[in-house]
Parts: sequence; structure tokens; C-alpha cells
Amino acid sequence: MSIYDYFATLENGETYSLNKLANHPVVIVNTATKCGYAPQFGELEKLYKKYKDKGLVILGFPSNQFKQELETASQAAQACQLTYGVTFPMHQLVAVNGKNTDPLFKYLKENSKGMLGSSTIKWNFTKFLVDKEGNVVKRYAPKTEPKDLEEDIEDVL
Repeated sequence: MSIYDYFATLENGETYSLNKLANHPVVIVNTATKCGYAPQFGELEKLYKKYKDKGLVILGFPSNQFKQELETASQAAQACQLTYGVTFPMHQLVAVNGKNTDPLFKYLKENSKGMLGSSTIKWNFTKFLVDKEGNVVKRYAPKTEPKDLEEDIEDVL
């Protein structure tokens, strides 16, 4: 199994297979526009612009499980674009914990270790680095600044 065995739905409702990201390193982030870590959107966008021509993909997955997201995915995506200039793909709102956890996030958690163990995402802006083969390389805490992922990203490029 790898992330390539899963599907994701963009904020506009278009569903796609993550298999289309084969041979690309990916950073997957659970996001929330009203979170104190929301300025990380701007830092994530800087990383995306710096490395996208080398193949890096960043995927934002808004979640309202911590009660810090707007009502709809399109509102969240618009806020990210207008406030932080986000151009990387944003997706439908997902559950990252609990019985309705999105299958992709279930896989990510099962294949990485977090502060609360592999079964829980502590907060918004938990980040996962995935290699070109679709395997989870590393999990980062919400407080980890996106710039601190740069060395690891360069290792998987």
C-alpha cells in the first residue's frame, strides 16, 4: 500500500486518484483557515513555488475537527488564495480523526508516528512528507514551520 491506492476530492468536487502523483514527492497537510498556524499557508506556498518545478506537490486538506475552519471547502480555498496566495491544490473538508477519518489520513497515521501515537492527529497543520514511491517518510508536528521541512524535501527530490 501507498498513497497511490487512495483518492482525493478537490475543493471544486473533482475526485482523482493519487496515483497521478506517482514519481512526485508530496507534502500533505491538514489545514484550517482560522487556526493560529494559518500563516503557515504562506510558508507552504513558498516551498511549493521553490520546488514545484523539481516535482514537489503540496496538498492541503481542510478539516473542521478542531472547530477552526470555514463552513465549506470552497470558502476555505478562497480564503487561502486571497489571504496567503495559495496555488497548491486544496481539497474537500475531511475528518482526520475518529470513526469517519478519511481513508488517506488513516493510512498516513498508520504509517507514521505522532506525539499522541499513530492513531491521532493532535492539531491542524500536521504535515506528512511522502516520497516518490508514495511512502510516508516523516510526520511533522503542527508547530513545525514549513521551512524546516526543506532539507527532508531535498532528500526525496
